[in-house]
Amino acid sequence: MSKESTQFSITPSHIIEYLYCPRFTFFEYVLRVPQFEEKNYKVLKGREMHDEKADQNRAYLRKRIGAVEKQTEVYLTNNLLRGEVDEVLTLQDGTMAPLDYKFAKWEDRLYDTYRTQLVCYAWLIEHNFGRQVTRGYLVYTRSKHYLLEVPIKPEDVEVVKTAAAEIAKIIQKNVFPNATKVRKRCEHCTYRNICPM
Repeated sequence: MSKESTQFSITPSHIIEYLYCPRFTFFEYVLRVPQFEEKNYKVLKGREMHDEKADQNRAYLRKRIGAVEKQTEVYLTNNLLRGEVDEVLTLQDGTMAPLDYKFAKWEDRLYDTYRTQLVCYAWLIEHNFGRQVTRGYLVYTRSKHYLLEVPIKPEDVEVVKTAAAEIAKIIQKNVFPNATKVRKRCEHCTYRNICPM
């Protein structure tokens, strides 16, 4: 676990927003126009759940996954990214894996935001521990702690690394990026009134 001093650092949330639309990065972090998103019940309850989860279901989940070692609430950084992983697991095959708790119900669909967050954690784990990460885990606390294994491929990590480098370029060099090609996303965008289509 390294806490490298770095002049520029982003979080998985930056990556998720950038992958949704690169202009989020420009408006929020270059022009500093806030999104004004209110804290809803699920966000607040999710934070409470993170505070309480330390004492619940840990031994059961560890045994089910086949983890031989577990570290909790691990803060990790590299030269571009920072984040706190709910759990960093060492598995029987010598690889490592992130595990993230979600105050959510499992609805037979893995959301891109959850996958991207796990891939970000995989990059941080590989950088800090020098161990391969081939999968991550999500625990859906509102579905009786449903456990989902998510495969993580090297190309997934490369997508996140590329996004991080592009975010750095936008913020540090004041670059106005192209908008998302998925125009449906623009309909309810916080920045739709100031974004030139």
